[in-house]
Amino acid sequence: MPIPKAELHLHIEGTLEPELAFALAARNGVELPYADTEELRKAYLFEDLQSFLNLYYELMAVLRTEQDFEDLADAYLARAAAQGVRHAEIFFDPQAHLARGVDMGTVVEGLWRALGHSERNHGISTRLIMCFLRDESADSAMETLDAAKPYLHRITGIGLDSAEVGYPPVKFREVYEAAAALGLRRVAHAGEEGPPAYITEALDVLGVERVDHGLRCMEDAELVARLVRDRIPLTLCPLSNVRLRAVDVLAEHPLPAMLDAGLLCTVNSDDPAYFGGYAGDNFDAVRSALGLSEDRLRELARNSFVASFLEDDEELRARYVAEVEAYEFS
Repeated sequence: MPIPKAELHLHIEGTLEPELAFALAARNGVELPYADTEELRKAYLFEDLQSFLNLYYELMAVLRTEQDFEDLADAYLARAAAQGVRHAEIFFDPQAHLARGVDMGTVVEGLWRALGHSERNHGISTRLIMCFLRDESADSAMETLDAAKPYLHRITGIGLDSAEVGYPPVKFREVYEAAAALGLRRVAHAGEEGPPAYITEALDVLGVERVDHGLRCMEDAELVARLVRDRIPLTLCPLSNVRLRAVDVLAEHPLPAMLDAGLLCTVNSDDPAYFGGYAGDNFDAVRSALGLSEDRLRELARNSFVASFLEDDEELRARYVAEVEAYEFS
């Protein structure tokens, strides 16, 4: 069994495997522009973030009903459990569904039909994080937050994702202030393609408690010192970084240097159906390519639970950390 871990950077729409995409398309009468799953898999080769996003949004057309979202989440949870995931904080992109005429309740309640039973069915505790698309307007984000209000008993926090460059965090100041007033936790993608200044802005303007990606913090020594001092977690996604050309090859990933600097790094899968691996696959890949020791792997696993939003259940967090400490590598 893989080392126990929490997954903190996972887009549920990014777990849509070609086989499920075709099954849902058939169920909903959606015609995909691909002959079969093999042809679709060939489309999963990207030049950059935008070319990935184009396919990502195109395939969302197959997600129409609560059953679709339940099936999507349940398929992810089964795969994650097999890879050692014990706790998952799952992103979803409501604007991409609302724009297609799929309402908030269909998305949230559909996902919750799987998440609500995930501890019993898969041994995974879950949290749900609603992300805003940063290439959409701030007004759209606020409207989305308003639409989510009847479902806040299902939603732990908010995030910010999609194309980063040219869409600085400050654009979403008001919606983050409104979310904070509602008691929602706050994270944001920053420093994947965007500059280190976006990370600083996410901290100062949005009040984020965790930085998704944060890879480019290493270009700013003062920022690194701040992240270390304040114990701000970074949710790194190594296989995603390679597939989207943020890093040329995995052997050049800065993860070891980031750990050496004292950063609270975690390893996650991002959009695993598209990027070639789930959480355990990412752990295996960095272990092999970067020569990480067992102590380093244990640190990454421990960090994932420390960085998770489990403040409402510290006993559960402690139990997970104890599992990490007791784990014996094979």
